[in-house]
Amino acid sequence: MNANSTLGNRTLEASGGSIARAGGGDLERSCTSATFDSIRVAPASGGIERIEAHFHGDAFEPHRHDTYALGLTLQGVQAFRYRGIVRYSQPGNIIVLHPDEVHDGGAGTDEGLRYRMIYLPPAMLSGALSDNPRGLPFVPSPVIADQAFAASLAEVMRDLDGAIGDLQLDEMLTGIADALLRHSDGGGKASGRAFDPTAIRSACDFLQAHSDRQVTSGELEAVSGLDRFTLARHFRWSVGTSPHRYLVMRRLERARGMIGSGRSLVEIALETGFSDQAHFTRHFKKAHGMTPGRWASLRGRA
Repeated sequence: MNANSTLGNRTLEASGGSIARAGGGDLERSCTSATFDSIRVAPASGGIERIEAHFHGDAFEPHRHDTYALGLTLQGVQAFRYRGIVRYSQPGNIIVLHPDEVHDGGAGTDEGLRYRMIYLPPAMLSGALSDNPRGLPFVPSPVIADQAFAASLAEVMRDLDGAIGDLQLDEMLTGIADALLRHSDGGGKASGRAFDPTAIRSACDFLQAHSDRQVTSGELEAVSGLDRFTLARHFRWSVGTSPHRYLVMRRLERARGMIGSGRSLVEIALETGFSDQAHFTRHFKKAHGMTPGRWASLRGRA
């Protein structure tokens, strides 16, 4: 990490103007006061999660989400391993992590790191991708320099105390869909994989409603009208992950909202559908790169 310190300092000085031009001036100013590691979580907005994080050194162990993870590096150098390669994002850069891709994360220089991130369920992009309804756009490069994209992300991440309004949400989803297609390996062209969006939506809704118990393949066949193997393929093309992981992530989503409520981790685990605390902790760490206890500690410092 020490070898990158000079690079990180030079880049921060050179890039401050570009962040402001991208609409992130307030975000840049917000990152100068905290000197300790923390995670700040915004109120939930229709399934979208937004965070601001500040870290020194390694922050997250290898893990994966079932969402698009879209971030804006604000201060320092963001270092992470993705698809077998160590990547670096500097202030003003955008990070695009595809659903179900394993990655870690941390600060690439001694000065530490501050960034903001949106976790966007792929299903929310379906309407904005209606002109290209053949699967999720895959962006091969996880670090992008795109001022229009950065401005769109900065605007929706500016106020972490408030929810995202309907009109702002529509504008954000359209901008993100256009940007993902623009930078995708298909260059905005259809992937050739046709799927049934109504069937996938029915399966997602059923998994969400019954996340506190085991769901069988037969149940998903009944609600979707697809056989289990076709459903598995179409689900991944459309949502970016498997039905099983989607179910587990919905459990974790509910559990995260309960952490800090005074409930014990054992109670949270059982109420959200995990067999015990160890089962809950194992899945939490795989999805978020840290234990539930560590998450609770960082939430308490924000």
